Amino acid sequence: MSVIVTDTGFAADDWTGGFAEPGAADATALDLAPEADPDAIPLPSTLKMVRVAFPASADGRGFTIARRLRLRGYTGRLRAAGHVLADQYAMARRAGFDEVEIDDALAARQPEDQWLARADWRAHDYQSRLRG
Repeated sequence: MSVIVTDTGFAADDWTGGFAEPGAADATALDLAPEADPDAIPLPSTLKMVRVAFPASADGRGFTIARRLRLRGYTGRLRAAGHVLADQYAMARRAGFDEVEIDDALAARQPEDQWLARADWRAHDYQSRLRG
C-alpha cells in the first residue's frame, strides 16, 4: 500500500488509470525511471500524470526530471514515488512535483506531522528572503 503526501497531509491514492512506460501511444500516465531523459519524453495532450521513481533518498535525479518537464510545459500531475524523505518535501515541491508517494513503512517512520511541517514550502524559500 502507499500513501500520497500533499500540502494538506496524507491521503489515499486516487489515481486509478495505471501507468505506462515512456513511448506508449496515447498514454494517460507514465512511469519514469531516474535515468530517464526528460527532454526525450513525449508529452502528448492525453498525458495526465507522470510518476518519477526515487530509488534512494540520496538520488536526486528525479528533481532534475521534474524541473525539466515543467520547463518543457508539462502542466499535469507530477508525482515523486519512492524514497523521498519529509526533509526533501519542500525541494520536491519547488522542483515541480505536486505530490509524493511513499510506502506505509516510511509513513510510519515519518508521520504526517513531519510532512506538514514542511508543507508551507514557499515560506521557507531562502532565495526569496535574500532578494527581499
